[in-house]
Amino acid sequence: MVTSMIRRRACLRPPKQAESGFSLIEVAISMAVLTVGMVSLLGVFGLAMASTQTSQQSLIAKQLANEALESVVTARNTAQITWDDIQDTGSTNCPISGASSCGIFADPSTPQPMYQAITTGTYAGILGTTYDVGQSLQTLQDPGPDGIYGTADDVTIPLTGYKRTIQITSVTDVNNNIEPTLRNVTVTVWYATTQTRQPMTYVLNSYISQYP
Repeated sequence: MVTSMIRRRACLRPPKQAESGFSLIEVAISMAVLTVGMVSLLGVFGLAMASTQTSQQSLIAKQLANEALESVVTARNTAQITWDDIQDTGSTNCPISGASSCGIFADPSTPQPMYQAITTGTYAGILGTTYDVGQSLQTLQDPGPDGIYGTADDVTIPLTGYKRTIQITSVTDVNNNIEPTLRNVTVTVWYATTQTRQPMTYVLNSYISQYP
């Protein structure tokens, strides 16, 4: 009787469940999925870094274009140059002097390096003229990590990868007659990037009148 009860109780005990785990195949698949995810993340990170660099170059190109246009306008406002001078070299539209050709800005068909403006003479400080050719290249001063100009951590950025043209053309009315006191100014800045084989461009288009 006692033996029968012991056997019955033993039969009532629940069977032990086998412990489960990961197989080698499951581990390998998980590692493969994780690797693909990490590689994709690294690619996105690299693209973000490249985009940041390109954005900085675009801002520099914009600054250079504005700087060139401002130098022309300032020279006009201060009567440093004549209305005949505010044209591309070789222009035949010379109403002030009556000369056969006039204009001081370099041929826009060939992009020029970022030459510094000459510092002496009639055309001093005006960017993009034929008198600038052969001058030292422009540089940009970055304030560095502290964000303050004139401190020891300032960074000088060479503009060796940038080129510029200044194209000045006549403006015509509805009857195709030249407006004698108005001209169109197009400043184009070329710059190279690591993402594209062809150079990128920033174009600034504006008008300039004979009178301030």
